[in-house]
Amino acid sequence: MDIFSNLNFNGLIIGLLTFIIIGIFHSLVIKIEYYFGIKGWIIFLVCGTTFTVISLLLNNIILSVAFGVIAFSCFWSIKEVFEQRERVLQGRFPKNPKRKY
Repeated sequence: MDIFSNLNFNGLIIGLLTFIIIGIFHSLVIKIEYYFGIKGWIIFLVCGTTFTVISLLLNNIILSVAFGVIAFSCFWSIKEVFEQRERVLQGRFPKNPKRKY
């Protein structure tokens, strides 16, 4: 009896994907706020809605969950863009010199 033949790696794969997606979105929020300001929330809304629909249409559980995590990371990023602006105004992140605050 092979002990490894009964292992289910789906949870670990989904956990790793979630970890990577959250890390990517941390940097994305900073870049979106820097280049687009708080108007960038619209980008996250459109992407989040799109990824939600894609997640609902996929049959593969891992891909469906990954797209769902991306969708909700987009929705959470809407809030984070506004908080990022406050962090910039507090001097904790650099201001875009081409934009007025």
